[in-house]
Amino acid sequence: MMRLACLPVLALVLLSASELRADLKRALAEPNLEKRSGLAMDNASAALKAARAAYDKGDNDEVAKAIAEVLESVDLAASSLDQSGKNPRRSDWYKKAEISTRDLARRIDSLENDMSYTDRPMLEKLKARVQKVHEELLLGVMEGKKK
Repeated sequence: MMRLACLPVLALVLLSASELRADLKRALAEPNLEKRSGLAMDNASAALKAARAAYDKGDNDEVAKAIAEVLESVDLAASSLDQSGKNPRRSDWYKKAEISTRDLARRIDSLENDMSYTDRPMLEKLKARVQKVHEELLLGVMEGKKK
């Protein structure tokens, strides 16, 4: 009975790496720019989980791929919100993205702390970009759209 309960979990773990790219394609296909940003941030979160799992297994190539996926997802979310042309102060999507990037930055810090000193440089670019996007979103939410 316990074996049957573990099968769906095992299948989910095996499919997660291949689904990452599919989720970003789904986000790219979303015509609503605000929803696209939400899907991209969801994908970034899933990709970071995949990076941690790959690091725990010792597969640095998969870690690098997942980190690139997180970076691409965060960039897509930020650009989608910019293209929407909406006032960040009045948009719940900006607020959700700001909260998501803050959470993502914390999780990246946690992963970095768990990594070996020799592996940490692979997170530098991602960490800086997520922090920059978070600051831009927070500034937009606090100040609103420039006229």
